[in-house]
Amino acid sequence: MAKLCESCWNSLANEMAEADGATAAPRPEPHPDDVSWFEPPTCPECGALIRVYPTNYDRWVSLDMVELPAKDVPERFRWRLTKLTGRSHIVTEIVAVRVRGIDPLPGDPVVPAHRMMCVPD
Repeated sequence: MAKLCESCWNSLANEMAEADGATAAPRPEPHPDDVSWFEPPTCPECGALIRVYPTNYDRWVSLDMVELPAKDVPERFRWRLTKLTGRSHIVTEIVAVRVRGIDPLPGDPVVPAHRMMCVPD
């Protein structure tokens, strides 16, 4: 495994994000004392609700709200959500991972990238 310098890593991660369509802005972090309702973000182009998750390479992607069978989602739009745990069994974070390498079975659930579902007004 090679270790990249910060500049090389950012360049590689940006190329991967551009290829995967992971160009969303990070979710805003609410203030710890803020108790107001936290609404899911909406797409600026179509107004639909979206889920924004970090990727496994430190970028952010907009995903659709529902899972679909893999047969209904083109390969380049398939994502899965992976739960990361700390030292305990409590889930600390959820990360979006692109489905590649081994194709899922046609009925396996995947989360489509929102850009596949987006129909601008």
